[in-house]
Amino acid sequence: MMFLKQKIQKKKKTRKEHKKEKKSALGRKRTLPSILFLAPSFLGVIIFFVAPFIVVIYYSMIDTPILKNFVWFDNFTALFQNKAFLQAAWNTLKFTLISVPMAVILSLLMASLLEKAMPFKSQFRSFFLTPMMVPVASIVLVFQVLFNQNGIVNEFLKIFGADKIDWFKSDFAMIIVVILFLWKNLGYNMILFMAALAAVPRDVLEAAKMDGASDKQLFFRLKLKYISPTIFFVTIFSIINSFKVFREVYLLTGDYPYESLYMLQHFMNNAFNSLNYQRLSAAAILMSLVMVVIIGILFIAENRFGKDLEG
Repeated sequence: MMFLKQKIQKKKKTRKEHKKEKKSALGRKRTLPSILFLAPSFLGVIIFFVAPFIVVIYYSMIDTPILKNFVWFDNFTALFQNKAFLQAAWNTLKFTLISVPMAVILSLLMASLLEKAMPFKSQFRSFFLTPMMVPVASIVLVFQVLFNQNGIVNEFLKIFGADKIDWFKSDFAMIIVVILFLWKNLGYNMILFMAALAAVPRDVLEAAKMDGASDKQLFFRLKLKYISPTIFFVTIFSIINSFKVFREVYLLTGDYPYESLYMLQHFMNNAFNSLNYQRLSAAAILMSLVMVVIIGILFIAENRFGKDLEG
């Protein structure tokens, strides 16, 4: 009897081992195709993202691309002593601090308005979605027609006896670019918020209404928490777009705009034109680090807000 039991146990063990071997062989067979499918994307990331970034770090730590002497952090130190860089960094930061909160708050308010029945709803939505379908150059042309020294706005002000203003070479230049940025980006942000608000559970809202919650309480205590991931995404997307506003400013004003519109991208573009790769690389790394820090802070804030919702 003992011999039979031992024989049965051995058979069970061999069956289990055989199953494990089959599973591992099947896993290996599945792993190989997966690696082959991922290989082109992985190589693409290494060639077009990782390798150039390593090259940028290398250029930021040498004196010139010809001599190639390592100076380590001297290029970064020189940047903080460069007035053009400091001006560009301050202008970029100021523009981001002004435009991003406005882009998030205004698009959220518009999405909340469009949730309700209102006249000319489709026209209102179309007006803010139009810039998404229009090339950047066309949008810039519209703003040039409006704010040129002989443009529509100056002609309108002339009726009231006001003097002509060279808008793009005045203290109003930043305000005009902020308006352009908002008009171009509000529509996309608004659509994202409309989708997020539509996904808020209706049973939760109905229960809150039955408990006597006002519209204000529903918005700030329920809706905001449920759409917090969308707010986080829209904020990051708006920050990235605020750093890309160079295209519009460049088309409006050229290489060397009025000092309040001189952005970090202008500084780096001019460094590239003068073949100052070490200065360009150092500035690019600093800008990347700042963006990583900002996005990291937003991740932490969103995670904590999400935990409050779960609680």
